[in-house]
Amino acid sequence: MQENAIQDIVIVGGGTAGWMTAAALAELLPRGLRIRLVESDQIGTIGVGEATIPHIRTFNHALGIDEDEFLRATQGTFKLGIEFANWKQVGESYIHGFGKIGHDQALAKFYQYWLRMYLAGKAPDLRHFSINTMAPHANKFMRGAADMPNSPLGDIAYAFHFDAGMYARYLRGYSEKRGVTRTEGKIKRVAVRDADGFVDFLELENGERIRGDLYIDCSGMAALLIGRALRTPFEDWGHWLPCDTALAVPCASTKPLLPYTRSSAHGAGWQWRIPLQHRIGNGHVFSSGFMSVDEASAILLQNLDGEALGEPRAISFRPGKRARGWNRNVVAVGLSGGFLEPLESTSIHLIQSAITRLIHFFPTRAFDQADIDAYNAQTDYEYERIRDFIILHYKQTERTDTPFWNYCRNMEVPETLRRKMDLFRTHGRLFREGEELFTEVSWLQVMHGQGLRPHGYHPVVDQRSEEEIGSLLSNVANVIRKCVEVMPTHEEFIAAHCAAPAP
Repeated sequence: MQENAIQDIVIVGGGTAGWMTAAALAELLPRGLRIRLVESDQIGTIGVGEATIPHIRTFNHALGIDEDEFLRATQGTFKLGIEFANWKQVGESYIHGFGKIGHDQALAKFYQYWLRMYLAGKAPDLRHFSINTMAPHANKFMRGAADMPNSPLGDIAYAFHFDAGMYARYLRGYSEKRGVTRTEGKIKRVAVRDADGFVDFLELENGERIRGDLYIDCSGMAALLIGRALRTPFEDWGHWLPCDTALAVPCASTKPLLPYTRSSAHGAGWQWRIPLQHRIGNGHVFSSGFMSVDEASAILLQNLDGEALGEPRAISFRPGKRARGWNRNVVAVGLSGGFLEPLESTSIHLIQSAITRLIHFFPTRAFDQADIDAYNAQTDYEYERIRDFIILHYKQTERTDTPFWNYCRNMEVPETLRRKMDLFRTHGRLFREGEELFTEVSWLQVMHGQGLRPHGYHPVVDQRSEEEIGSLLSNVANVIRKCVEVMPTHEEFIAAHCAAPAP
């Protein structure tokens, strides 16, 4: 071990962020590190029903977590994508599905061939060419079949819905088995060294002082270390993302058990629907500048599929991020580092990516600035590209029915997003830049679903005749349809593999 190696890690805050961090560091860092997590049962967490993206499977796999066991422990279900209702216009919907669309060809992406025919009025909508957009409407689900490598059934991308509080408890047990120490208590004071501005120690209300080499701030929006103690500036993105309040409430389950998240746009925001095995998680994200809490609450309760299991709980937030996610000897993970509304289910992914990035740049007690700068640059890039993707949903709308949607449709957007939209408008061109999270297929589905139409298609597509392209599209759509027909329902698959014990 290096002479100045990190020996003591202190995680401030539990919840999903804290226990994901504890579990990953305990499992993936060298043995001998002392990891201590400080949390208080008196301080609640944001945790509601959570939706994820497929990257969570990589995280769980790295920790050696059995998928069926995890789903039983968290009342989890499967997710093939997100349905967006009323975003382009009231009464219209589309699905942003995970995974592939069609089969890319040697000279161009599959969607370019589809685009030529679609612009000519000779192709059905995009959803017909992906198993992840066709299976959800039939309420079908299965894991990819390894023995069918050349079939859409052999490669099905999926994520999960689960109870975030249950996931945190599951990871707490996992972490404590691997030596993580949990300390119950409220933090009274965070002492900062005068000499270098580093966090020196935490003082609890009972007088105990806790020292570490590296501190990880998982204290949520309170941002006790990164914000209050180190006064790291916060970049507010509210002018691009005007929603600033969420109301959350669970409701009773209804049939069928849908294998996708639903996002339904309302007059000044949108409502989420996350189906779990034992209930449905619901919430209304809205802009308090365009709608009152009482009105938002009434809309939420009127649009539940089952009986409400409580009163709506209000959560206020500021969209944006810290100017530096890593400042001195403090790394922010989760909401302490930034907040992007959960429209594309990126909240847990941002926790996961921060943990992964910290492991990649894991420091010594020298805390080399080059490492910190590289970490922060990558964090900034990730947040900004996800921000742009979320803004796209608001900007690219045809709704004119409320002041909120008029504001969103007419607002200026970041230059990075404007360039992407302009490029797509010409010949449907999409390029994934660097290590940004969302692929060309994701951008395509949202741009098309929201009504952004290219003027043309890639000229290389004209190498093939209309008849050849029509045959290609017809074959892909037929294969997808037949695959969906043989899949079990979502409910049948869960019953056979990962049903949670009856309460």
